[in-house]
Amino acid sequence: MDTMLAAEPLLEVQACRKAYRTDTATELLVLDRVDLRITPGEIVGLLGRSGSGKSTLLRVVAGLLSPSGGEVRWRGAPLVGPAEGIAMVFQSFALFPWLTVRENVELGLEAQGLPPAERAERTESAIDLIGLGGYEGAYPKELSGGMRQRVGLARALVVHPDLLLMDEPFSALDVLTAETLRTDLIDLWSEKRLPVKSMLMVTHNIEEAVLMCDRILVFSANPGRIATELKVPFPHPRNRLDKPFRQMVDDIYAVMTRRAQPTGRHVATPAPAFGMALHPVSTNLLAGLMETLAQPPYDGRADLPALATALQLEADELLPLGEALALLRLAEVEEGDIRLTDAGRRFAAADTDTRKAMFAAALKAHVPLAAAIRQVLEERWNHRASAERFRDELEDHMSPEYAHDTLHTVISWGRYAELYAYDEEADQFSLEEPA
Repeated sequence: MDTMLAAEPLLEVQACRKAYRTDTATELLVLDRVDLRITPGEIVGLLGRSGSGKSTLLRVVAGLLSPSGGEVRWRGAPLVGPAEGIAMVFQSFALFPWLTVRENVELGLEAQGLPPAERAERTESAIDLIGLGGYEGAYPKELSGGMRQRVGLARALVVHPDLLLMDEPFSALDVLTAETLRTDLIDLWSEKRLPVKSMLMVTHNIEEAVLMCDRILVFSANPGRIATELKVPFPHPRNRLDKPFRQMVDDIYAVMTRRAQPTGRHVATPAPAFGMALHPVSTNLLAGLMETLAQPPYDGRADLPALATALQLEADELLPLGEALALLRLAEVEEGDIRLTDAGRRFAAADTDTRKAMFAAALKAHVPLAAAIRQVLEERWNHRASAERFRDELEDHMSPEYAHDTLHTVISWGRYAELYAYDEEADQFSLEEPA
């Protein structure tokens, strides 16, 4: 590792900042003061929750986005646009369906203007390396998801990049296929058969990061910043069941659920109305998690890594549930643990009508958007309001994608609590008369 740190960096990111302007000229800050250094011979993971700016940073490094501030240097020179020596593997395969495996892989070499004979040789080598020999003439529709992602890898590797960027490359695959592809990639890396010097990957899977990476940068959100940098000391191949491996996974869960300030409270004060993004988690899952926690062996408290394993959930699936319960004051999440509050225990033991009443009260008290929708409906003579007005206001504080998810979540939660009704066809809220 000392040699690695002493080596000349391939990539340097200094004080990177990325912001977007909304239609109302409001600035949405996605990344702020991000520093990153990649040297030859290492795999670096960007780990964090959805919305923490990891993929945005990867696109800045790829030259697909320009930073709003700071500097990105590639091989010592300022990065301007896509650079030679950087290749990227996307989450969604991104293959041309009318091209064969060979033609998809060869695309990058054609852009470089290599002679046909050299293109053919390197394409065949990349296809064989990634385990697709015999499928050169197949079209994407004839391949499984795992095989299509292997084509994406071969297409990136065929140009022999110094830096390979991967944006959640295994998240669209089933568990077994993803595990096979991870193992194959690490084996090729360990055997020095990959024609790359370093890899930078985005993931929200904590075990995946510990399994593959030499360094892990844990991101916080709103805006995205590097909260913690961790070195992974284990040689490849790594065993998920080893006690030090499990301890590191536990430590990362603790980092990702740690309070930002020692305020003496386990949950942060709610953000102002319309400024708080909500993850699309269902009330059924929230209720199910509280019921699970209330019963043995947890009896109200659980270690998040152990709970994730028992429920077969990844961190990016479990943490939003915990944060939603914390927001509603039904649970407390801190230092890698989740604990039901007294209200959460009462909810788990209550009947359906009592649960709905408790959920409605929690929404009005702790979710400003839900409270605002209810208030507008009560004040209107016809007790109706277009959802578009709330969606527009949300987009003053967040991206359209997050605005959509946030409004969808508030609609779902409010309907469950019978706080208001929603007509999907009319895209309109209404206030039903209480029974």
